[in-house]
Amino acid sequence: MRSSPDSQAKGSTVEIVLRPIGVVQNDREALSLVAENGDLVWKARTSEARQWRSAKSELVVNSELTGILDGIEEFSHILVLYWAHLVASEERFIIKVHPKGRQDLPLVGIFATCSPARPNSICATVVRLLERKGNILTVEGLDAVNGSPLLDIKPYNPTYFAAENVKVAGWMERIRRESTEGPYSDSDSAGTDSRQESCKS
Repeated sequence: MRSSPDSQAKGSTVEIVLRPIGVVQNDREALSLVAENGDLVWKARTSEARQWRSAKSELVVNSELTGILDGIEEFSHILVLYWAHLVASEERFIIKVHPKGRQDLPLVGIFATCSPARPNSICATVVRLLERKGNILTVEGLDAVNGSPLLDIKPYNPTYFAAENVKVAGWMERIRRESTEGPYSDSDSAGTDSRQESCKS
């Protein structure tokens, strides 16, 4: 069924209320990618970005939702959706950016990136589930900072999320290649690991 222009306009003005279902707890206090002067700036060192891949976080689900995690421990990986709460409201109106703030990469629309600085600062990461204790999940590889509100948790099913003949922008493939092969030293801020790039370019 095709919607009319009127219904499309009404749909775009619907108010959506999201209520956090929990919070992220870890040792990360600062954003690695920030919006400044209408573009992105990568703040982390390469070694820090690589450490995030193995860093552990706790997903603390609200106690009133007891039972909502039952069965999740049967999965090795989960998809975590969270709110990038440290992104200032004025940073959510950026239209075009250089990925990672790198001037050697093309200027692209924010929806062509996975930057947290976007109209709705919703981020998603697939992580390894290490343990469940009651309403607390211990995960590995989450790129959220401490205190990030949790929006949703889904089991990761490679069948559901699989896609064939995937094409990736040349600049993103370039960053992935550089992050795994060099050429950046640890003092450079341009490189990062490939999994992180998929979330924070």
